[in-house]
Amino acid sequence: MLVQGMVALVTAAVTAVVPASRGADLQKGLDGVAAVGALAEVRNGGQVWLGSSGVAELGTSRKVPVDGRFRAGSITKTFVATVVLQLVAEGKMRLDDSVERWLPGVVPNGENITVRQLLNHTSGLYDYKNTLPMPPSEDFYALRYRTWTASEQIERALANPPVFDKPGSQFDYSNTNYLLVGEIIKKVTGRTYSEEIERRIIRPLGLHGTTMPGTSTRIPGPHPHGYVPKDGAQLDWTEMNPTLFGAGGDIISTTHDLNRFFAALLCGQLLPPRLLHAMKQPGTEGGTYGLGLSWHETACHIRVYGNDGDALAYQAYSFSTADTRRQATVAVTPHLPTNPDATVNTFLDKAFCS
Repeated sequence: MLVQGMVALVTAAVTAVVPASRGADLQKGLDGVAAVGALAEVRNGGQVWLGSSGVAELGTSRKVPVDGRFRAGSITKTFVATVVLQLVAEGKMRLDDSVERWLPGVVPNGENITVRQLLNHTSGLYDYKNTLPMPPSEDFYALRYRTWTASEQIERALANPPVFDKPGSQFDYSNTNYLLVGEIIKKVTGRTYSEEIERRIIRPLGLHGTTMPGTSTRIPGPHPHGYVPKDGAQLDWTEMNPTLFGAGGDIISTTHDLNRFFAALLCGQLLPPRLLHAMKQPGTEGGTYGLGLSWHETACHIRVYGNDGDALAYQAYSFSTADTRRQATVAVTPHLPTNPDATVNTFLDKAFCS
């Protein structure tokens, strides 16, 4: 394990506050994000900008804490994929192992679906998320504190046919893939994906604001409240059982920790070069999603790598240039049903291009 025993290797030698004009420009951009509240950390070399906008809780004037914690949704997938690639580096499994090799009898056609195809969403397996009630369904609100197991979520998904017949031939984003990867990690290591993330990534990198919540419904430490729509209003959904997301999206983190994680990952401190390279290869030609890692071109034609995540009442976005000199992480408590993606992208362009 590359980082075992490592103590916080990813630190800036010197950090400085960005110039006032740059800070004002970033604050204006964050204020333009369509949300109840938002917080961000932007890095450019040794310069760091921390900001927040909106309110931490509806009905109050309390500011969003700049060090606040939030549910980071599918950014969890990058952590999970990193664990798998570390196991590959250690010779404990292979990317081209079949699902059947590790989870015999679980997945129809599992002998023709590989771990790689789970990680890059080319398995064709139906997304269990599509089997669940969502707001404004009353069934959704009734499930707030329900504990889900990966096996029952997988079973719900596999009751539906694949979305295409030939694994590896198409990209189709499915959270089911990462529930299966979480189960494979447990088979390989004897420990849960959460335990492996904690011992391989969170503790070695000193990600003190990052937790794997298990069945805990609360967000520890300072945090903004998150909301979902109900009867034309916003219902506080800060507390909920995160087993709904499981290995596909349950992590809780901070803007600082996510920047720190992606800096370590992209600088090669978590994976050997060949596997970091593999992580950046799209599952299908021309795609923008590799092994738990995505990328896009900014308005100024700078490619940035990272991931984004939707955890219902929270949305998070974390991207870095390949050399990690520039980084930006944004967390949003959206005012649903308004989607903040476009306004966050505008902010990210400002962070990377100006």
